Amino acid sequence: MKSKLARLLLVIALVAIGVGLGQHPAQAQTVLHLPNPIGAGDFTTADPALVTDYASAQITSETHYALVRGKEDNLNDIQPGMASKWEVSADGLTITFTIRTGIPWVKWDGSAVVEAKDDAGNVMNVTAKDFEYGLKRTLDPATASEYAYVFTSIIKGAAEFNGSKETGDALTALRDAVGVKATDDQTLVVTLTQPASYAINILTLTNAAAQPQAAIEKSGATWFEPGTSLSYGPYVISEWKHDTSLTLTKNPFWPGIENSPKPTIDQVVFTMLDEAATFNNYQAGTIDVAKVPLADLDRIRADEAYKTELAEAPVLNSAYYGFTVTKPPFDDVRVRLAFSQAIDRQAIVDNVTKSGIAARWFSRPGIAAAPTLEKYPDLGISYDPDKAKASLDEYLKEKGITVDQLPPITLLLYANDTVSKVAEVVQQMWQETLGVNVQIVSQEFRTYLQTIQNDPPGVYALGWTADYADANNFLREVFRSNSGNNFTHWKNEAYDKLVDDAAAETDIDKRTELYAQAEDILIAKDAVIAPMYWGTRIFVTKPNIVRTVSQINGDERLEKWSIK
Repeated sequence: MKSKLARLLLVIALVAIGVGLGQHPAQAQTVLHLPNPIGAGDFTTADPALVTDYASAQITSETHYALVRGKEDNLNDIQPGMASKWEVSADGLTITFTIRTGIPWVKWDGSAVVEAKDDAGNVMNVTAKDFEYGLKRTLDPATASEYAYVFTSIIKGAAEFNGSKETGDALTALRDAVGVKATDDQTLVVTLTQPASYAINILTLTNAAAQPQAAIEKSGATWFEPGTSLSYGPYVISEWKHDTSLTLTKNPFWPGIENSPKPTIDQVVFTMLDEAATFNNYQAGTIDVAKVPLADLDRIRADEAYKTELAEAPVLNSAYYGFTVTKPPFDDVRVRLAFSQAIDRQAIVDNVTKSGIAARWFSRPGIAAAPTLEKYPDLGISYDPDKAKASLDEYLKEKGITVDQLPPITLLLYANDTVSKVAEVVQQMWQETLGVNVQIVSQEFRTYLQTIQNDPPGVYALGWTADYADANNFLREVFRSNSGNNFTHWKNEAYDKLVDDAAAETDIDKRTELYAQAEDILIAKDAVIAPMYWGTRIFVTKPNIVRTVSQINGDERLEKWSIK
């Protein structure tokens, strides 16, 4: 009797907490807590067509998986993605992709990730047609994608479509002529304007991912918000508290592929915190990964307790100061050159960032076709305070003014601890070497982007992180005259020709030489930007987190992470 009563009480207790006999209690969800990769401020978008920054790209890389992907620790090692295989034609002008079958579009229904269904109740699977629609939507002039230019130079008919002011049937005809065609549900054919060794690398971008036509046409500009978004990658956006946090929930319908397994972490929560707050939260145990603030770096490096948590890894990026060449006094190359030569980059790397490499030019050595310090020891620019002062003095003498009569000069930053500390040191260098007083203004990243796109000040601090590991992504896609990333308002036909010729060249040594000549114009002859440093990431990770370390920010493969 006693044993029967005990069993009955056990059954009642289990039922009360939702567990029947023969079942095991539900396991607690695993949650990974991360900061927004860009720091404080919201993600700019989760629309693959509109992504430009690496923080937003981290989200879309998980929700809208690309055709192909570079290996996280070697981006030039291109691996299958949503395309299980691809073939390049003998003339190098056509790439034919085979799209995986049976991967459904999914959505967040408020409590769970569910498969998306059409009006007839059938599960909607991702097809080659979705990739055709996605790429053409990115190119559509109505979308106004800042990254459309990446594809216009390489895909047949893309430039004509993207740059068109036609409407109606005429615009439709241009759209149909773009060299992106789904010949059936599983086959996507991309036709190029010319053979290009980096063409397959470009298609690793989520700007070329599949996009859900029905959801976009139904919900418009906010289609990517939780509840209305359709996606198909390893994770789904389940909550987005703008300016506070964004939550990804694992997609149970993601089948797992060669290089992208089924996620083991149930949720990834990104919190919008600045660098110092992130590290404080890491120390308090509420954030699992954090960049180490400069103020704490020496202490953390010396602390044995952090020995297994601290890591340093080179990252394919380049920090620089851009000069708006239409705004006095930076409309004169002598002033731009003076400001660049007055920067002691090695001192910044040694004493401020305490990591990285002092940059002589823009493109990061180590990516395909970029110049190297070993082969081009005299390329670019270096610290030379005497030449800097002489350049500025020549300008002032010609204008008949003193340094105090220069127009007010503003250095614009985005809110970031490292960027701010570097700016304070550079401000002092400019004052001591040139006698120029510069005002520093800092803005939240999204506001900052709007400012440099619409009305940049004389000088702005920015950086470029590789989308793919080729010098074309730096020199042609950032500073060519028609680039949406060229906020300097600078144009140079000789530079444009060099980077265009390099894009068409297939010999790697010849490409490198062309890019070296382009760097000479950009950095030394026209001094459009002041290169600062080639970056290194210094971060800590909780010991129970098993993770990947990517060559670029915003490209972590979260589906490969686990929690012990």
